[in-house]
Amino acid sequence: MLSELLAGARYLLQGIRLLWRPRVRTFVLVPLAISAIVFTGGIWLTGHWIGVLTEQMMQHVPQWMAWLRYLIWPLFALLALVVVFFGFNLVANLAGAPFNGWLAEAVELQLTGTTQSPPMTWQQLPAEIGAILRAELRKILYFAFWSIPLLLLLFIPVFGPALWFLWGAWTFACNYADYPMGNHGMKFPEQRRLLAGRRSLAIGFGIASLLMTLVPLLNFLAMPASVAGMTALYLAELRASGPAQTRTEP
Repeated sequence: MLSELLAGARYLLQGIRLLWRPRVRTFVLVPLAISAIVFTGGIWLTGHWIGVLTEQMMQHVPQWMAWLRYLIWPLFALLALVVVFFGFNLVANLAGAPFNGWLAEAVELQLTGTTQSPPMTWQQLPAEIGAILRAELRKILYFAFWSIPLLLLLFIPVFGPALWFLWGAWTFACNYADYPMGNHGMKFPEQRRLLAGRRSLAIGFGIASLLMTLVPLLNFLAMPASVAGMTALYLAELRASGPAQTRTEP
C-alpha cells in the first residue's frame, strides 16, 4: 500500500516536469492564469469575511468573554480552509475544464507520440462547452453529496480531519482523472471504478496534489501539474484496464 501511495505521488512530480516541455507549455498558460486568479481572489475574500464575521459576532459578546475571539478565529480559519481549497478548487477546474482537456491531449501526445482523441480546435470550443459543463456538474454533485455528511465529522478530533483529508485526496484524483479519461470517452462513473481498482495509487496522487494546493505560490501550478501528472498516471497504470473508447467529434 505504501509503495502505491508513493508511486501515485511521484506522478505529480512527473506532471510538474512535463509542464515545461515545448509541446505542452503552450497549453499551461490559461489553466495557470485561471488558478492564479481564482485562488488569489478566494484567499482574499475568505480573509476579509473571516474578519467581518468575527467582528460582528464579538459585538454581541460581553467584554469579559473577549477571549472567545481566540477560539472563533481558528474555527473560522478551519472552515475557510475547507471552502478555499475544496470549493475554489472546483471553481478553478470548472473554469479551466476546456483548456485542461487540451492540456491532457498535449501531454498524451508528448508521452506516446499519438493521441486516441481527435484534435480539438478553437472553432470546436463552443460546441464542447455544454458537454464539459454537464460533466463538471456531475462531478460537483457527486462531491457535494458525500462532502455534506462528511462535514459533520470534521470536528471529531483526529478522526474527522483525517477522514476529510483522505476524502479530499480522493476527490482530487477523481477530478483530474476526468481530463485524460474523458478524452478517451470514459464517463465519470467508469472513471471512478477504474480508479477504485488502484485506490492507493489514486489516493497517493490525490494527497500530493492536495498538498501542492495548500502551498502558497505553488498552488497556482497545482491544476496544470495535476492534469499532466494524472495523464501520465493513466497512460502508464490504468489505460490497459479501461474500456477501449475514443471521443467522437461534436
